[in-house]
Amino acid sequence: MAYVIGIDQSTQGTKVLLFDGNGNIMYRADRPHRQIINDRGWVSHDMEEVYANLIDGVRELLEQTGVDEKKIAAVGISNQRETTVAWGKDGKPLAPAVVWQCGRAKGIVEELERKDPGLEGKVRQITGLPLSPYFPAAKMAWLLREEAAVRNAAADGSMRLGTVDSYLVYRLTGGKTFATDYSNASRTQLFDLRELRWSGELCGLFGVPVSSLPEVRDSNACYGATDFEGVLSNPVPILGVLGDSHAALFGQGCHRKGMMKTTFGTGSSMMLHIGEYFQESCHGLATSLAWGIDGKVSYVLEGNINYTGAVISWLKNDLELIDSTSEVEPLIGRANPEDTTVVVPAFTGLGAPYWDDEAKAAIVGMTRTTKKAEIVKAATESIAHQIADVLRAMEQDFGGKIAELRADGGPTKNTYLMQFTADMTGTPVSASKTEELSAIGAAYLAGIAAGCYNREEIFSNIAYTSYQPAMEEKRRNLLSERWKSAVESVLRAS
Repeated sequence: MAYVIGIDQSTQGTKVLLFDGNGNIMYRADRPHRQIINDRGWVSHDMEEVYANLIDGVRELLEQTGVDEKKIAAVGISNQRETTVAWGKDGKPLAPAVVWQCGRAKGIVEELERKDPGLEGKVRQITGLPLSPYFPAAKMAWLLREEAAVRNAAADGSMRLGTVDSYLVYRLTGGKTFATDYSNASRTQLFDLRELRWSGELCGLFGVPVSSLPEVRDSNACYGATDFEGVLSNPVPILGVLGDSHAALFGQGCHRKGMMKTTFGTGSSMMLHIGEYFQESCHGLATSLAWGIDGKVSYVLEGNINYTGAVISWLKNDLELIDSTSEVEPLIGRANPEDTTVVVPAFTGLGAPYWDDEAKAAIVGMTRTTKKAEIVKAATESIAHQIADVLRAMEQDFGGKIAELRADGGPTKNTYLMQFTADMTGTPVSASKTEELSAIGAAYLAGIAAGCYNREEIFSNIAYTSYQPAMEEKRRNLLSERWKSAVESVLRAS
């Protein structure tokens, strides 16, 4: 029996999973890493810490399972996407990574917009993305401008710039492979989605040397081989690389036009497979590449939400209203169903379909009887309201009703949230009973490339819990209008 290692390097930590020859998870090692937040709210990661965690996770996996390492056939990697890394030829980071949530590059975007008022439309046309500090292009420009070590490395030609996948591949292969895949490249705001190459024009605008960017490969290409810093006796090929949300789309089996999924993570990425051709959104969404497989790319419409699962973390870590996520559903059950409280979790602005970096978080509609339970309920419901906003925008762009929303991620365990999502979207929700869809997608892709798995059969491993819309339309409209009113109160244009 052959085995596959799946790595999911996410915002909060790194998971290393071992899959057997039937695609089942045999073992999972978890390593959290620090969220480095300064007094200006900038969010950073220490990539040396992240990389060390990855190696430790692989070591634990081998020690605990006792698996014959000679039977490990492939490695697949999924990664947090827009987080941006600068490093030198030796693989050492030149500065802390700028995390996708971090808006420190906002001033650079505003400066570019002042110079060229038509830049937003140009960027959308080339990259499918709204001009925003959310994406790596502006983060790279910030690193080049503000970090002396990055500037110096750029000057002598030793700088490497990329997303987390390209950094991990570089380190794992000892610098032999400097490459990224189509899914990650499409999220940088520097990649031409029609020409399928780095845009010289946009690289010039952001001041990013094209020579510092990785080669772009198919998602199921060979990315070299790794022995995980000597943990393995013999190197194993890296045969799958996907951004985490794209990996979840692949793991969910959403391989055909019209299929859609939502990953409930720290934030959420909603993706709708739109086929082989580029389509620019007219309703506040982004267009990205789902993946490139065997020389053929697929496109998606995507809506990114900054705070979904992180809303529950906010309740726990910041407001201290709960000690554990397990308390959320019981509290919701005790809340007054007629309470009018709405939470808008715009802690770092609002993502799709609003794209307002200046929006501020708010709790509105409270009454004298609003207590902890009602706030917890409203915060949880804010996740579904944001999902519904993006789904409606997708249906407008797609020109038809979405038949099913497949869901994955830790918050899908919350049955109230899943049912409320089905009710507010008016769409059946199929929540995966397996949480690790990002790791599964990357591992299955690598396993298929290695000949371990049959693509037509392997996805039957994924089981779902189904939720059907049950709320009366009058009630849904009331709650939707209440949510819209709360959102409008925090938007910059209001």
